[in-house]
Formats: sequence, structure tokens, C-alpha cells
Amino acid sequence: MAEPKAAARKSAPKPATRRTGVREASAQATRESILRAATKVFAKYGFDGGSVEKISKAAKSYDRMIYYYFGSKEGLFIAVLEGIYRRMDDAEAAIDLDASRPVESLSAVIRFVLGYYRKNPEFVTLLNTENLHKGRHIAKSLRAREYSSRAITVIQEILASGVEQGLFRDDVAARDLYLLIASTGYFYTSNRHTLTAFLGEPLETPEAVAHWENFVIETVLRTVDAGAPEEDTTQPHEVKKWQKSQPAPSRARSSSGT
Repeated sequence: MAEPKAAARKSAPKPATRRTGVREASAQATRESILRAATKVFAKYGFDGGSVEKISKAAKSYDRMIYYYFGSKEGLFIAVLEGIYRRMDDAEAAIDLDASRPVESLSAVIRFVLGYYRKNPEFVTLLNTENLHKGRHIAKSLRAREYSSRAITVIQEILASGVEQGLFRDDVAARDLYLLIASTGYFYTSNRHTLTAFLGEPLETPEAVAHWENFVIETVLRTVDAGAPEEDTTQPHEVKKWQKSQPAPSRARSSSGT
């Protein structure tokens, strides 16, 4: 009787766990492939020009798979926007910041933001596209606020540490500082081509990029500086040891011709 039992054990079907895991991995890979393709297509053609057909072709997939995973073209675009925000958020979270050293930490955040925009032009292009649509797609996202909250919280912690050490003013809102930093990085990157023509000088050279980064750091640190004069702003104030010297003057001529 032992032999039939052994045979029964050998012929018993294997659990479906492994097959289910393979299917899930394949589905996830397909979804990620569609997202990567959609990111490139939407960045190149915009929301209106980025058709489902172009995306499925770039992903080497099928139109029906896009509708299966994302419901619609708009659903896919929202997922793309969430994805670019999430990747920036993950990259920012990986920065080694020490809140007990607020000046160095704030400088590191500025370098990260400016560098991220510069190294990820698709991020800027996609945000330009969404702003042309007045943010109506990202407004439907349930995750967008999560990513902005972390960025502002980081700056808030740095500011609090600076205030506690007597280095930073206590009347600067983290939200305002975030907008200041983001705008200096975003505008420089999104308008670099037109500004190069307008100013008559290249803005993408290593020297120009370093100059702007140093200028932004100097500007932000002066903004939060607890030692900044409040009444007589015409008088020079003592330069803190952490403040860099003024960057070299721009080669662009002023409107007066001087």
C-alpha cells in the first residue's frame, strides 16, 4: 500500500503560488514599460499629441493594455505625473541631511533641486505641459500632495534648527522658501534656450551653471539670515563666515549699455 501513496504524492498538483507570482511580475513589468514609454511620448508630444497608439508602439505593447491598466489616456497621464513627482521625492529623500547643520543642509537641498531639474529635462517639460492644461489632470491625483508635503517638511526642519541656533530668522515660512528654491531652478532650466538667445550668453556651460547655483545659495541664505538688517538696508552688514563671496558679474550688458 505504500507505493500507491507515494505515487499519489508525486502526481499531486503543485501550488499555484509560483505561477501567480510570475503573472504578477509580468503584469508589473508591462505596466512599468507603458509608463516609461508614456513619459517619453508625453514629454515629446504633449498630452494632446501623445496618442495611445504612439505610446503602445513605444512600449511594444497593445492599446488595450493601456486601457486595462490605466483606464484611459488621462489616467495614464496622471500616473506619469505621479511617477515623476515620486521619483524626485525618492531622490530627495536619499540626500544625507543633518538638520543640526542647517546652513549646509539648506545648501544641499538647493543644489539637489537645481541639479534635479537640470538632469531631468523631461520632468520640466511634463510640468510645462500640465500647466498649459491649468493643472486639471494632476488635480485629480490622490498622491500629489504626499510628495510636496515631504519636501516642505524637510525645509521646515532645517529652518527650525537654524532658528534654534540663532542663524535663521523665525518669520520665514517653509512653503515660501520652497517656492523660492523651486522657481530659481525651474525657470532657469525651462527657459534656458530662450534666455541664452535673449541674454546673448550660454546658460548651459558648467561655468554658467555653477555661477547660478552659487548665486541662488547666496540669495536663499541671505533671505533666511538672522543677522540681516531690518531697518537701514542701505548699510552693508557683516558677512557671515558661511556666506560665499559675491559671484563674478554677468557678461550680459545692461539696458543702459554699461
